[in-house]
Amino acid sequence: MRRRLYFLLPNTKIAQVVHTELLLAKIEERHMHVIARPDIDLRELPEAGLLQKTDVMRGLQMGLILGGLTGMILSYIAIQLQLIVPGLEVWSVTSLTIGGAFIGAFASTMVALNMMNTRLARFQPDIEKGRILYMVDIPFQRIEEITNLVRGHHPEADMRGIDPRIPVFP
Repeated sequence: MRRRLYFLLPNTKIAQVVHTELLLAKIEERHMHVIARPDIDLRELPEAGLLQKTDVMRGLQMGLILGGLTGMILSYIAIQLQLIVPGLEVWSVTSLTIGGAFIGAFASTMVALNMMNTRLARFQPDIEKGRILYMVDIPFQRIEEITNLVRGHHPEADMRGIDPRIPVFP
């Protein structure tokens, strides 16, 4: 199980040094994500992708749940109004529930692509000031080691917490 650590760094030079130190500590680059203002050149730093910047995963989850529930409710109403051929109730409920889940997931994912990740909202004022948000996904057992590594070598690094809920397939 991985946890996401959040560090706010003052500039890209320090972020590059932290990046190198994390690579030397055997953290794979695919588990590091950097977010900065659009006008800041991140150079060789691993910029965060859509999964980290937007609320796609949350939108997908919400759409699946709400769309599936809507499909179930509509199928129940259709059965009560006798709009479904007798004997096909189970098939109709199943297909409407699955169809609703897919349509809900699609629609809410499209909306979520344009929304900033709600978990990152607390960092937005610092990012707008020019600071660099450095996110690292690490195994639970290495939290203290990596935190001490970054804080020990870079006292200007601001540790901003641990997120226990990162996607299983980042």
